Formats: sequence, C-alpha cells, structure tokens
Amino acid sequence: MITALLVKMLATALVVIAVAVTVGNLGPRLGGIVAGTPIVLGPAYFFMLREQPAAFIAEAAVSSIHALTATLAFMICYILTGQRLGAVRGLTLAVLVWLPTALLFAGLLPGGLFTALSAYVAVFLVVRIVERRLHLPQPRVSAPGGWFDLFLRGVLAGLLVGFAATLADGFGPLISGVMLGFPIGLITIGLTLHQRYGAPVARATMAAAQPALFSLIAFTAVVGFGAERLAPMWTFTLALIASIGVSAALLAVSQFRARVSVA
Repeated sequence: MITALLVKMLATALVVIAVAVTVGNLGPRLGGIVAGTPIVLGPAYFFMLREQPAAFIAEAAVSSIHALTATLAFMICYILTGQRLGAVRGLTLAVLVWLPTALLFAGLLPGGLFTALSAYVAVFLVVRIVERRLHLPQPRVSAPGGWFDLFLRGVLAGLLVGFAATLADGFGPLISGVMLGFPIGLITIGLTLHQRYGAPVARATMAAAQPALFSLIAFTAVVGFGAERLAPMWTFTLALIASIGVSAALLAVSQFRARVSVA
C-alpha cells in the first residue's frame, strides 16, 4: 500500500513538472498532450489489477470514464471563468462543477462501458463546439521557469493524490473509480500556468488537453473491457499500449498541423 501511494505521488509530481516545462518550451498544444498521458491512472490501476477482483476493476474503470467526462465539464468551466475569476476562484468553481457531475454520471447513468464511452464522446463534442466559438489564442511562452516552484507544486500534487488514493481504498468500485479520475494534475497544472504565464496560456492548455484525454479514455476502456477477460498484466499492458498509441497519434497530428500552418 505504501509503495502504491509513493508511486502515485511521484507520478503526479513528474507530470506537473513535465507539462509546465513543455509548455514553457513548446507552447500549450504539446503541453496539453503531455497532460493526457496515464501517468496517474496507470500506476493506480496497475496496483488495483494486482489487488482487486476483476469485477471490481471493470466497474471502477467505468466510473473513471464517467469522472473523465466530468473532467471535460471541469475544463470548460475554467476556460469560461478563469480569465474573469482568476486562478484560485476559477479552479475552485470548476471543481465544484466536477464533483456533482462525476457522481451524477457514475451513479445514475445506466449501462456499462459502452454507455460511458458514448456519454464521453457526446460531452466532448459539445465542449469543443463551445470552445470553437470562443476563438481561444495559442500564445507562446517566453518567461523563464523556476525549478523550485515547479518541484514544490509537483510534490503538493503528489501528496493530494496519495491522500485521495488512501480514501478510495476503503470504498467500493464506484467511488474508487471516480476518485482516481479526479483532475488533480489539471488543477495543479492550471494553477501553475495561470500564475506563471497568465490566464491565456492556462486556458489554451486546458483546451489543448481535451483531445489528449482520449489517451486516458483508451487506457481506461481497455482496462474495463479486459479486466474480466484477460490476465491482469495482459490487461494493463494492452491498456498502456493503447494509451501511448493515442498520445503518439495526437502528437503526430499536432506536429502535422504545425507544419501546415507554417507552410
């Protein structure tokens, strides 16, 4: 248990630092793609697959997908309010939107994996339509980064994930899956970028991270499908391959669009 918590804490710290550095060097589009990798869900489900029964894992994975659907609501809420409310109040409001949305989808939406995936796609399309009407800029970042500040925020994010994982261990698959999908990484990333580079960069990164969440969806969907059909490590390996494949495809598309825009 202690090892699992330490891995989650370290993974979260790494993703926060990596995204902040990536955004500073390459811009919010690629930084958003980094944010979508399963660096928190991966270690969490690795240990759950080893410790929990297959039915528990399958149900938890569906709940995590519902939590990721709520994360879309979290992101659009911050994008709409972050400029006006500021970092802390904007992210706080987004969390207050995420919590009931995640519990509503996970607790009341009937059906299993297919229904959860369908709901995610529907919400994703609505959110992207709203964002297109906002015409968000893609600003470049030139401000230097402070390693101590990034390290401190990464450690704090890791501690929060460890705390959430400790609470989730005593609950059933629904609550456990939802808590594993809590957007702690996006909260710390949004706070860091907003305070260091301003609201435009933070909002643009949130928007860019939305397609990248399909990497997490791919990972969780494979876990949910394979938990009761495959050996645990086969399930985890295939889920990781699917997630990395989606991230690589998103990166390739992003680079292609960048070359086309330059040409």
